[in-house]
Amino acid sequence: MNENELSPVQNQEVNAPETQNVSVENTNESKTEKTEEVAKEAAVSETPKQEETAKEATIEPNSHPEDSFELISEEEIKEIEDDEEEQVDYSSLSREQLIEQLSDLLQDSNIEAIRNKVAAIKVAFHEKTREENEKDLETKSTDEKASDGGPQEFVPEDQNADVLEQRFNEVFNVYKEKRTKFLEEVEEQKKNNLVAKQQILEQLKELINSEETLKTTYDKFKELQERWKEIGDVPKADVSNLWQNYHFLVEKFFDKVKINRELRDLDIKKNLEAKIKLCEKAEELFLEKSIMKSFKKLQSYHQEWKEIGPVPADKRDELWDRFKTATDKINARRKEHYFQIKDQQDSNYAAKLAIVEEAEKLTEILPDNLKDWQTVGDKLNELFKAWKTVGPASKAQNDKIWTRFKSILDNFFAAKKEFFLTLKEQQYNNYNLKIDLCTQAEAVKDSTNWNEATQTLIKLQKEWKEIGPTPKKLSDKIWKRFRSACDEFFTRKEAYFSSINQVSEENLTKKLAIIDSINNLQFSDNVQDSLEELKKLQREWMETGHVPRKDKDTIHASYRKAINTKLDELRNIGIEVANINFRNKIDMMKDNPNAGQMMNKERNQIFNRIQSMKEDVSLWENNIGFLSNSANSALLKAEFEKKIQNAKKEITLLEAKLKYLNGQE
Repeated sequence: MNENELSPVQNQEVNAPETQNVSVENTNESKTEKTEEVAKEAAVSETPKQEETAKEATIEPNSHPEDSFELISEEEIKEIEDDEEEQVDYSSLSREQLIEQLSDLLQDSNIEAIRNKVAAIKVAFHEKTREENEKDLETKSTDEKASDGGPQEFVPEDQNADVLEQRFNEVFNVYKEKRTKFLEEVEEQKKNNLVAKQQILEQLKELINSEETLKTTYDKFKELQERWKEIGDVPKADVSNLWQNYHFLVEKFFDKVKINRELRDLDIKKNLEAKIKLCEKAEELFLEKSIMKSFKKLQSYHQEWKEIGPVPADKRDELWDRFKTATDKINARRKEHYFQIKDQQDSNYAAKLAIVEEAEKLTEILPDNLKDWQTVGDKLNELFKAWKTVGPASKAQNDKIWTRFKSILDNFFAAKKEFFLTLKEQQYNNYNLKIDLCTQAEAVKDSTNWNEATQTLIKLQKEWKEIGPTPKKLSDKIWKRFRSACDEFFTRKEAYFSSINQVSEENLTKKLAIIDSINNLQFSDNVQDSLEELKKLQREWMETGHVPRKDKDTIHASYRKAINTKLDELRNIGIEVANINFRNKIDMMKDNPNAGQMMNKERNQIFNRIQSMKEDVSLWENNIGFLSNSANSALLKAEFEKKIQNAKKEITLLEAKLKYLNGQE
């Protein structure tokens, strides 16, 4: 609570005990007149001696310099606290140590007292995080300068979450929760204090109107005064009005009860002693080295001064002058202190401005090669170290210049990070491309399709040469892997073709035997079993190797002819079996009492199936017309034509079934 809050506010109404509204006018003169009117009204029926005492003790609002004296504001007090609080050099601590420091601070029950230290730890932690990230990036970039060779597996950065930063945020969130709770409790306590003081005001009103004896009312009055002093702060918006009401009722009490000279003199004497002690305490503050402590104590002394009752009129000016003189000297110390701070802050701002301008020159044009990025980055780090040695500027200037400098650093190191990431990504991409080439080479190294595999490996070797560098530490390993796959294939190929004539003749004999087995294959009525026998011979054919080039086309044509003949034979067997099974089914229906209904159902199913398949055939034929004459479309056309051919055969079979069914009616 500051002195401005204790001064009466102009044009504010104060409720008098007699339920009247006493207006505090804009000028000291009008306030004095109204107070004198109240005093005169209360002095009626008093003896001259009592009246003299009452007038001597009357306190008139804003009628004396001490009633309107201004102390420093709460904001100034906080500024002094921030300036003079003992600072710890958190920049010298590691991130783990900063987290421990923050955890230790949270053990302090006075959460407000650690506010500035927590803020300093937060700034230091985030700065340490940025420095370590830059150091890691620079270390990696040094190891991975552009070079030939193979890569390592790339791990995206988002998988390496900063565990320390998570721990710090968890601890910092605890602080924020505690501070929020603290501020809520403070505001709640102020509201409770307001209610308590308002109750005392009501009790003062009742006491003023009381008919009890002088001794009883005075004792109760002193008790209320003590209780008022013990109650803490109230919400700022209510301070001024609350104080005016209290001040008015205290004066009203002294006028109303008209205490006798002895009792009043005793009270005035106690007040005189109390204010003398306050003067002495204020003068002792000259020896206090901490401006923050001296001003906080002076603030409380002025509050006590306000709450002490009247003193003898002939001592009032003398006491106030003494108290004000001490206050003025402390004020002078404060001004001198701030002038010194201001000069130092201006000097610091000039130094920081020079650093920022130098950083702007360095980053005006971004580097385009690895060496220059490293050089400029080192210079910026040196500027940042210099920045940390410079003290703070004024808050407004400090925030602005730091934002400007931080923006330069952030933009540069973000661009640098992007450059190195691009460089790494290029090498990792080259690595992944070469890994893919290795995989392709390994996939064909065991192939016996010598011509196709040879062309594939030659193509892969050409692509390998066209791919750029990979990280040096993996270059040899990936090259050996690729070279090994190629060498293994060509070694096998050389060995194979050295004995190819003998192997080809043996394969020709085997394939001729397979063709004979296909031609002599006898099928049973079980189409599926017969088909499995044919497939078995087809697998034997595929597993048999190459034949002499001169016999290749002839023997392949014989094989296809034999296979097609057997497939047609199987298809006819299947159709015949299906027809026989269908006729047997219909013949069995004739003996059923519901034969007609069952045949109708069968007829509808066959008819619907025929219509559905005809629609499919029409759709497929239409789709073929839209296909272009490309290699892929040719395959698709062949597939559609096969579907159409099979569907038409099934339609023919279904129509035969329907015809047979209709002939049974």
